[in-house]
Amino acid sequence: MKKLLLSGILFLCFGFIAAQNTLKLNDQAPEIHLKTFQGTDFTLSSLKGKIILLDFWATWCAPCVEEQPFLKGIYTENEKAVKAGQFEIVGVSLDKSKENWKKIIDRENINWLQISDLQFWKSPVAKAYGIEELPYNLILNTSGKIIAINIHGEELKTFITNELKKEFE
Repeated sequence: MKKLLLSGILFLCFGFIAAQNTLKLNDQAPEIHLKTFQGTDFTLSSLKGKIILLDFWATWCAPCVEEQPFLKGIYTENEKAVKAGQFEIVGVSLDKSKENWKKIIDRENINWLQISDLQFWKSPVAKAYGIEELPYNLILNTSGKIIAINIHGEELKTFITNELKKEFE
């Protein structure tokens, strides 16, 4: 009986894991249409032609908040590419509270694009991207195709630097 129960649990777990992240390398990133923190409309397709780091995060996720200064470093180091329209970070918040979101944006001095519908895990964007854990990120090429999935730290920094060189130099 224990073996049968264990088999059933493993089947459900592996089925859940397989279903949670259906996007793969070279897939076209699903369109995103959300409001920016300032309340203006945003569509992901408006950034076509840029290398994009889509950073899914939330203020209640300690590792997400800890990662923000590192992302700030990447953004600052690539300021020339940002100003030239070659690179952008898009923070996709899975928060419920705009107040908490604002506190972290202000505290961490986040100056890249921030978007959300403040629907937490119920966000249609979280569902479209199969987000089941945070932090989570994707890097998109200039045509909006996924070229990296969930890389962090120095690997992320190196990947972005190399992609910018490959695409724009």
